[in-house]
Amino acid sequence: MENKYSSIAQYAKLRYAFFLMVSIWFIGTIGYMLIEAAPFLDAAFMTVITVSTVGFNDVLILSQEGKIFTMFLIIISWITFAYGISVITSHFVEGEMGNLFYSYRNKKQLKRMKDHVIIVGYGRNGHQAAHELQVSGIPFVILEQKHDLILNNVSRDLQFIEGDATEDNDLIAAGIERAKSIIITLPLDADNIFITISARALNPDIQIITRATSESTQKKILIAGANQVVMPEYVGGIQMAALVNSEDVVSFLDKISIRGDADTTLVEIICSNLPEDLRYQSIFDLGIRQKTGANIIGFKTPEGEFIINPTPDTVMIPNTKLFVLGTPYQIKKMKELISI
Repeated sequence: MENKYSSIAQYAKLRYAFFLMVSIWFIGTIGYMLIEAAPFLDAAFMTVITVSTVGFNDVLILSQEGKIFTMFLIIISWITFAYGISVITSHFVEGEMGNLFYSYRNKKQLKRMKDHVIIVGYGRNGHQAAHELQVSGIPFVILEQKHDLILNNVSRDLQFIEGDATEDNDLIAAGIERAKSIIITLPLDADNIFITISARALNPDIQIITRATSESTQKKILIAGANQVVMPEYVGGIQMAALVNSEDVVSFLDKISIRGDADTTLVEIICSNLPEDLRYQSIFDLGIRQKTGANIIGFKTPEGEFIINPTPDTVMIPNTKLFVLGTPYQIKKMKELISI
């Protein structure tokens, strides 16, 4: 990440500046020992008062060569110390200013965000969820408690809020009251249950997707108010087992993406504002396949009933949810046809 690499570069510059300062002292000491045949302590002291310009009387009576060497040492030390001070100042000032600017920008953007997604936790599951949302162009914010993890992953493309999701104030800071969905990915089921309860209390209409580690916890999280519960290990095990007998089926399904930029996309379309002239017409009468090229492969009624591969005489009802398969262009034409 951008911030991670810039931080490493800053520390490298600090080490380099420190190395140069020590090298100047070492060169000065060795130089006086060789040119003026001075003892180590006198040579070291002479180097310190020369490069620091404190104005003490010279410890050594300098020869012509010693005077030339001293002038050279003063010029080089000035350049080195100027560089060192600039690096140190840059490290502290730019770091603090950068953090302040990032915090200000975050707060400003969050105030404008609406219908966004909150990702709780930036571990492996949170990282993958953020990547998928980023590719799909869905606005989101990450609520993470670990300061170092945020610093190592901050970039222009990711928006972090540092806080504890078990605290209502931090959920509110992430815009929970205006958010469309929240994805809870913490490793402890107890935390996920608690956050689910808090999120549902703060926003009764929000979609809550929560991680769980066992079937018994899954039921408790659903009772707590989650819409969907995902067990990553369970899902991964099913997919690996499916590859044994149905490798091509799994590969085929992998070709179908829920991302908007993929060649073949599966999307859900909610017909909440279906135009009057389209209501209670059949899929056949609408001519969706002929006019758009998209295929309706699934149907969910307002009562929650799923219909797989609906027949042409299936009637379009307000608040129906359609599962449509097609290219991005076909999906766009489909939405235009039903005025969404």
